[in-house]
Amino acid sequence: MNIEKFESYQEQIQRTRSFNETELANYTLGLVCEAGEFGDLIKKHLFHGHELDEEKVKSELGDVLWYLGNICNILDIKLEDIASGNIQKLKNRYPNGFSEQDSINRAE
Repeated sequence: MNIEKFESYQEQIQRTRSFNETELANYTLGLVCEAGEFGDLIKKHLFHGHELDEEKVKSELGDVLWYLGNICNILDIKLEDIASGNIQKLKNRYPNGFSEQDSINRAE
């Protein structure tokens, strides 16, 4: 999906959004929990000998994206702007691409 399609994604996930006064807390906690579930898959792969199931990874990251998209909808922020801003931040931070030396010596 290119960055421009994030707007369409945000529109489509509105269909499954719950509109109430506590939804920001609900989606924030959901984001944290789903990120934890993704982390658990990686932990089990790296330290417990489990195969890394690509479908499970996609499913958990999809859940992370859904919660993030709904948080953005609540706060009236475009996912596209987050993605573009992150790309620009990384270009500024690592103009020649990532290196450990640049990471260690970078100004915050």
